[in-house]
Amino acid sequence: MANGIAEPKPGRAAQPSENGRKPRLSETVARKLRGQILAGEFEAGARLPSESRLTELFGVSRTVIREAVAVLAADGLLEPRHGAGVFVLDNRSRIMGPISSDVGNRISQAINVLEVRMGIEIESAGLAAERRNTSQEARIHEAFFDFDNALRQGTDTGKADFAFHREIASATNNPFYVEVLDALGDRTIPCDRTSPFYSPELLSADYLAGLQREHLAILQAISAGDPGAARRAMRAHLGAAQTRYRQRLAGQQANYLTTLPAKPGGGT
Repeated sequence: MANGIAEPKPGRAAQPSENGRKPRLSETVARKLRGQILAGEFEAGARLPSESRLTELFGVSRTVIREAVAVLAADGLLEPRHGAGVFVLDNRSRIMGPISSDVGNRISQAINVLEVRMGIEIESAGLAAERRNTSQEARIHEAFFDFDNALRQGTDTGKADFAFHREIASATNNPFYVEVLDALGDRTIPCDRTSPFYSPELLSADYLAGLQREHLAILQAISAGDPGAARRAMRAHLGAAQTRYRQRLAGQQANYLTTLPAKPGGGT
């Protein structure tokens, strides 16, 4: 990473759109910058590197950079300021505002987020199995093993977990799947310590090992190019998460019952 912006990775050819048209260079640059902004690599109010620096980083002309910036400015992510540079706006308040608003830490909200994720990620897993290229599949593998390494070392798995799901979304070659996950942000992964839905029991070795087994089923289906199996594996993964939240609700009810005073006469 240089000057706050990730170096573009070599060997990642632009993917054709659904109509078979190869994306313009400005579209490719805009997509990469959008991903970095939504992933939080630039905070609201931060200034992007200079135009000349961006041309070096992306290996494109100034015209391409200006077109990409114009696209992101139209989307409300960037604001060019004459004589001062290009600045990042508060993107989460502008993109999917209802999702990005403060939802608190209620389990009911976590279940709502999971419903949204099921509507997005089940299909994204199937599309990733169909559309991923070699580089994209490699990045899904890398995120999987980053999670595994963190699990073995006893360190936080949340970021690797999010990266696994985000790389699957990226492998659809439809940027809107990535944008939805980025808009959800730290609400996406409850075992991330920064998530509003985090709780200590989500870091037990058994819990995390179970997540990784579910991840493996998704990974194997995508690698096999089996969209049906990928969708089933993702549905099972997110469905299991919903079940775990419902079990937490049931546990809260049971704990509450133990606090109630006994009824007169020995009843409960």
